[in-house]
Amino acid sequence: MQDLPGATIPCASLQKILETLRQAKPVTRLSLEFLKKHGLAALHSFAIGELSYERFRQLALAEQSLRIEAAMAASQARETADRERAAAMQAKADLFFKRREAERLARESDPRYIAKVRNRELRARYGIHDFVEPDRFGHLMAILNSVDAGRRICAEDYAWLVKGGAAYFSKELKAAYHRLEAKFFRTEYERTRDPWMAINASSQLRKCGKAQEADALLSTVETKLLKSCKLRSAFATTWGGVKRDLERREEALRLGERAHALTPHDFRPCTLLGAIHMENGDHDVGRDWYRKAVERGATVDDVDQDLRRIYFRADPERQAALRAFLLADDPVRYAWAGKAARSAIRGAITESANEQ
Repeated sequence: MQDLPGATIPCASLQKILETLRQAKPVTRLSLEFLKKHGLAALHSFAIGELSYERFRQLALAEQSLRIEAAMAASQARETADRERAAAMQAKADLFFKRREAERLARESDPRYIAKVRNRELRARYGIHDFVEPDRFGHLMAILNSVDAGRRICAEDYAWLVKGGAAYFSKELKAAYHRLEAKFFRTEYERTRDPWMAINASSQLRKCGKAQEADALLSTVETKLLKSCKLRSAFATTWGGVKRDLERREEALRLGERAHALTPHDFRPCTLLGAIHMENGDHDVGRDWYRKAVERGATVDDVDQDLRRIYFRADPERQAALRAFLLADDPVRYAWAGKAARSAIRGAITESANEQ
């Protein structure tokens, strides 16, 4: 009976029956029915006295052998069934993935799909991640394809980007535009040696963060080619802006002052000098230069935008000093500086609270 779990588990029905027989006590009717139900014929016959112990032992061993064989056969059958089910499931999965792969290959070889993927990659390359309106999609993609091929954006397309397509004129696309413009003017300068082309190229290089290249380019312009005061002033103003970008402010100041001396009625040198003095912390002097710029044709809005850029690029200490100056000078006009400070304080408080 050792092959039967119930024979050794305490309090199990079979274990109780065996214990009763060992004690030579009569077996109950329910116990006899249990033995019949579970096919323990030899034990049943022994319990009702039809078999001697020796005969019972012989028959019980035979029954045990049959049970073990049946259990092994059942186990093998289950293993076979499990293997067949696993094989069927694997075959089904293989078919599923094979079909998916076939669909993928068919899809990826479809010219429409290829175009769709390329368009998506092209938009991502130029920082355009938002939904593009269907009526503007074709125009935008034509511009992106042209830029990606190294062609300049024409005046009509540029006007569309600035107005109707402003939502798609991303930082990356603007940088690409300025790079292409710089390349064009630089090529023209190398072909003609016209200083105006070098000035235009440098202005475009500054706008795409290539001040170092602009500095190197302007250093190649021969002084003898700067024949008019207007040209010499524009050259000095542009180079001063480049030096300012490179944080070589003393050189930038000298160039700005030279430009102003050459064309005292031009607002551009005044704007440059105003910006440099503001960045140096000489706020009163910077304000005076900005006032001169407005008197000579610069707009107040242009000056304010310049001040905003200077403010937001400054470190916290310089920001605080510039903010105090601006709010004392005109609290209504420069209210944005106070709002920016309050917003920064709220952000710092929120960040500190999140860390605790």
